[in-house]
Amino acid sequence: MSLITDEIRASASEMYRGHEICEEKSRFLLTEMGLPNGLLPLKDMVECGYVKDTGFVWLIQKKKSDHKFEKIGRPVQYATEVTAYVEPKRIRKLTGVKTKELLMWVSLSDIYIDDPPTGKITFKSPTGLSRSFPVEAFQLEEEPAAAKEEVKVNAGSAVEVKEV
Repeated sequence: MSLITDEIRASASEMYRGHEICEEKSRFLLTEMGLPNGLLPLKDMVECGYVKDTGFVWLIQKKKSDHKFEKIGRPVQYATEVTAYVEPKRIRKLTGVKTKELLMWVSLSDIYIDDPPTGKITFKSPTGLSRSFPVEAFQLEEEPAAAKEEVKVNAGSAVEVKEV
């Protein structure tokens, strides 16, 4: 059962369809809220939306996905639908995200960065369990300018590099 109703879609300040634009907009929103931009690495997103008045956000992907945050060695599962309320330095009422603790998958409900800043981000479960990690473990590296070059292969097998 989807939490995203037609009424919610109608009240959205922003709504997008397609993986590239959803990925860009979700990273931008995380950055705007003072959160690390790599916090929600969903794959094959089909829709995302944001209701500015309430802070409600949703991300929908084709199928559930797994991701491992290498810097902390933690696996995370993302359901096909991820919802939350975002505010500066905080995500509340998160649904659709689980992490592995010892041998069990634990749902996450809250994510926040300490104020004043300590360089830590805390993840909390609905049962009250929490764990903190360095913020930089969830920050994506910016692509260097050289990586933004587009490579085209012509029919004559010559290679043309074009600045984007």
